[in-house]
Amino acid sequence: MAELTGVAAVTIRRDLAELEELGLLVSTHGGARRVERRGTPKPFRVRQAEDPEAKAAIARTASELIGDDDAVIFDNGTTAQAVAQRLAGRPITAMCLSLHSAAALGAKPGANIFVPGGEVEPDTLALSSVAVASALREFRADVVVLGSCSTSLEHGLATTTYDDAENKRAAMRTATRRILVVAPRKLNHVSTFRFGDIEDLHQLVTTTDAPADILAQIRDLGVQVITVPAGK
Repeated sequence: MAELTGVAAVTIRRDLAELEELGLLVSTHGGARRVERRGTPKPFRVRQAEDPEAKAAIARTASELIGDDDAVIFDNGTTAQAVAQRLAGRPITAMCLSLHSAAALGAKPGANIFVPGGEVEPDTLALSSVAVASALREFRADVVVLGSCSTSLEHGLATTTYDDAENKRAAMRTATRRILVVAPRKLNHVSTFRFGDIEDLHQLVTTTDAPADILAQIRDLGVQVITVPAGK
């Protein structure tokens, strides 16, 4: 690490020790690894910058699973937002659970775009409160595009906040088809608030570098798993 950064080794050791005391990382031989704080949502800009090539490939493939005139729910995740961006200009009817997704979809004319009522979360611009679930009950969707903070064979689908889990559950109940768009690093990872089981899904879109054994077990649950090379 000292060679990569050009910083003195003693400085790096001191900084790593401080970060470890804060619970942000664990020291390893010759380096360190980040600790995933499963109950704490990451800032939106951090999440948006993660896995850019994987998100682009997943979004392109997932967008091809949605037909013209479909009624679609986009949840508030950054990968769902990437799918909405790919669908800009398409003649669909959309219920967007974040203002980011609504803006991405509305970048070109063509879609009928709705957002539920409720409070807007300042960082993610996601909509929350009971008004979201109420609006979703009145919206009959052909498809919901879901993200998850974790997708675990043992613990199911989960996210980091209670409101987000409630919104995802409501969206799943009203949609005929459920598509999960997820980067490989979120497979077999655990988050705090569970919103469903893997077998509740119809399709899962990820990249080809996802663990083959996990994908095989997901297929065994009856889910269509679609993989695409990242960056293609």
